[in-house]
Amino acid sequence: MDGDTFVTKDGFIMNTFGYEHPNDRVFAFLKYIPDKYKDLFNVEMLQRTWKFGTTPLTSRLFRAEKLYTAKNYQTFIEVFRKKFPNYLFFDETRNKEIITAPLDGIDQVYVPKERLIWLRNLKNQDELQSLALQLIDLISAKSGVDHGDLGIHGSIALEMHAPESDIDFVVYGTDNFRKVEAAVQMLVNQGTLSFIAGNRIEAARRFVGKYQGKIWMYNATKKPSEITAKYGDYTYEPLTNVQFTASICDDTMTMYRPAIYKIENYKPQNSQSELSDDKTPTQVVSNIGCYRNIARSGQQIKVAGILEKATSNRNGDSFYQVVVGTATSEEEYIWPT
Repeated sequence: MDGDTFVTKDGFIMNTFGYEHPNDRVFAFLKYIPDKYKDLFNVEMLQRTWKFGTTPLTSRLFRAEKLYTAKNYQTFIEVFRKKFPNYLFFDETRNKEIITAPLDGIDQVYVPKERLIWLRNLKNQDELQSLALQLIDLISAKSGVDHGDLGIHGSIALEMHAPESDIDFVVYGTDNFRKVEAAVQMLVNQGTLSFIAGNRIEAARRFVGKYQGKIWMYNATKKPSEITAKYGDYTYEPLTNVQFTASICDDTMTMYRPAIYKIENYKPQNSQSELSDDKTPTQVVSNIGCYRNIARSGQQIKVAGILEKATSNRNGDSFYQVVVGTATSEEEYIWPT
C-alpha cells in the first residue's frame, strides 16, 4: 500500500509508491541510505543522521535534502543501474525505467495501522511516543474515526526517532480523511492545534502544524476496497508539455498518491497547450506528494505538466490526462489560484 515503509536486505529504507505494482516487485522511492553507500549518491544530504535497528549496516543512515526532485531521482537511477540493478524495472506501460524493490529483496515491512497497534501496546513509551498517541486519540475522538482507520508513520513507526522528530500519522479512506480534515480545522479554531504554512502549498493543504510545541502532519492512504485499478490496465503515451488553468469538478481522489484531480474548463496558457477537443485532458495526476489535496471541487488550479494519452489494455478505450511529477523536469507543478 502507498506509504508502507520497508527495509531491504541491502539496508535501504524505502516507501511504497502508489497502489499498482508488478507481480514480483513494488514501486518505491528511496528515503534512507546506509552510511556504507552514501558516497555513491552524489546528492546533497541532510546533516542529521538516523539509526535503525541493531545491525551495523543501518547503524548510520543518511537522507537526501530533497527527496523528490527530478535531478535526484535520475541520480538514484544511475546509482542503482551501476551498483544495484535489481532495484530498477523497465515499465512497459510508461516506456521508462523506474525505481522499484523486488519482493524477495525486502527484509522488513512497516504498515502504519499495524505500527499504531504496536505503539499503543508498547510499555515505557518515551515522551514523543506518548504525545503521538495523545494526538491521535484527540483526532479520533473529535472526528469519530476509529483507531483502526488511523496509523503512525515516519521515524516513530520505525523506532528511529529523536526528541525533535515530527508526529506523522495516516488516515485510511476517503470519507475518514475528510472527517479528520474537518476535525483538525475545528481543533485549530479552538486553539488546541495550530497550522504551519511555510509556503502556499502548506497553506492550501493544511496538513502540517503544531501540537504542544511538536510538529505534526498527516496524509491519506486508500482502504483496500477503494483500490480498483491494477498494474497493466493502461498504457501511457507522453505527448507534449502543457500549461493551463482548469476548474476541479471532482476531488474524491485528490488526497492520495497519486493525487487525481478531475477537471473541466481547460484553458491553455500558451500556444503549445492549445489542444483539439478530442485531446483535452479530463484529469490531472500528480505523483509528487506535496501536490495532494491542494484544492477542492469548484476551485481553479494552474498546472504545468505532460499531456498523456492513456489507453485501456482491456478494451482499447482512451482518454487524456496531464501528469505532474514525471521525474523529467523541475518545472511541473499544480498551484491553487
